[in-house]
Amino acid sequence: MSTNLIEHPIGRPVRPQTGTLVQQFEYGLDAPICLTWELTYACNLECAHCLSSSGRRDPRELSTEQCKAVIDELQRMQVFYVNIGGGEPTIRPDFWELLEYAVDHQVGVKFSTNGVRITPERARFLAATDYVDVQISLDGATAEVNDYVRGPGSYDTALRALQNLKDAGFKEAKISVVCTRQNISQLDEFKALADRYGATLRLTRLRPSGRGADVWDELHPLPEQQRELYDWLMAHGEDVLTGDSFFHLAAFGESLPGLNLCGAGRVVCLIDPIGDVYACPFAIHDNFLAGNLLADGGFGRVWQTSPLFQDLRSPQTGGACTKCQFFDACRGGCMAAKFFTGLPLDGPDPECVQGYGEQALAGDRVIPAASQDHSKKTPTRNQPVMLQLLTRRPERPPVSACAESPLAGFDPTTL
Repeated sequence: MSTNLIEHPIGRPVRPQTGTLVQQFEYGLDAPICLTWELTYACNLECAHCLSSSGRRDPRELSTEQCKAVIDELQRMQVFYVNIGGGEPTIRPDFWELLEYAVDHQVGVKFSTNGVRITPERARFLAATDYVDVQISLDGATAEVNDYVRGPGSYDTALRALQNLKDAGFKEAKISVVCTRQNISQLDEFKALADRYGATLRLTRLRPSGRGADVWDELHPLPEQQRELYDWLMAHGEDVLTGDSFFHLAAFGESLPGLNLCGAGRVVCLIDPIGDVYACPFAIHDNFLAGNLLADGGFGRVWQTSPLFQDLRSPQTGGACTKCQFFDACRGGCMAAKFFTGLPLDGPDPECVQGYGEQALAGDRVIPAASQDHSKKTPTRNQPVMLQLLTRRPERPPVSACAESPLAGFDPTTL
């Protein structure tokens, strides 16, 4: 099928007027279908694989009024919905105010939470609010597996939140699972948990970004588990959400449901707590910083004019992966996974199911240094077992007690 490209005034190709959906999306959209917005880096947990190295609040966070101005712009751009995360977004004192403001301005909200503030009262509020989706993070179908990564007590907190949502009549909550070496064998158990709480299971891929880079070697699924995951998704795909987390698995044969394309800077992006805009929620690094919505004239201007985004919207034309017979299926895999493991962006995914990633990982690589770290300076009772075994990061300057421990004195068991 012809693509009939139209030339951009400055010479760059823009989205074709005909062709497949993938071909059109590859050139980017006038506005993202959805975007991820990290409202805060503050968090009551210290998950070992946190892609944004969250823990401490950044004192430069956007104010309530600045956040509302962002929502106004998203409404004008007709962004379908915003995926709010963190950190733990519900820690922000104005979180519920911002959620209501977004809904009132026709911007749907999907927010990810560890459940710490999904009280019975808040669950009833959510059940009565339109255009809101809630994702409860759970990385083990048992407390032993989950709490090893997410911290002691986090399993019980998540299940209490799911029960509160169910009791309030909230329909179709999501259980959001990062697939790891330790939980691939629990896929059936995760599905049973979702069914128990009237929820939908959502699986996402582990990326080696943020603190995830430190535990990648221990947590990422083994090659045989990648096949197990693929077979399970093929059998349960109609009832399980994946976004496009696993398009690298398409090289096994039949593609999984979804776009099967890296959407970074094309159909998705990320806004961080201080208004920096990154190409991808999994690539919070200076190399993928497109601009700042305060300094560069607003989100829409960054989305439409950023040189980084323009480059990402130029389809890949070279590199090792384009010569592979499976390239049209997997599109070379995940940009963030390549970058944070020191592989070239036009090369194979580190978890390439045809084995090319293992060959690339065996060669010379330079692992990029993290460009930011919001981890807490001192451990808390919620620190995962895994992090207790790792060497602590270098000393950081002291911060306020509120920023270091945003839930100091808060006991969810008393709710």
